[in-house]
Amino acid sequence: MAEQAFTLEDLTRILREGAGADDAVALDGDIIDTDFESLGYDSLALLETGGRIEREFGVTLDDDVFTDNRTPRSLVAAVNDTLTAAVGG
Repeated sequence: MAEQAFTLEDLTRILREGAGADDAVALDGDIIDTDFESLGYDSLALLETGGRIEREFGVTLDDDVFTDNRTPRSLVAAVNDTLTAAVGG
């Protein structure tokens, strides 16, 4: 099975679909190292985002994935680590 990668573009699409986007925040801009709180996403929005990632990519994320990964860069890396473990494990 080919390894599937989770990208920043996947994350921004899922954020928009699940929680919407604050008009003051340009998700198309350089957000990779901006924390989710500054982007206007609270814990409920991130919970919805996590559920959508799990369904779309067929993985189970740790309960603390969003508390441990507060920026898009960190979250994308964590999801990709989970995808890699799922393929290899």
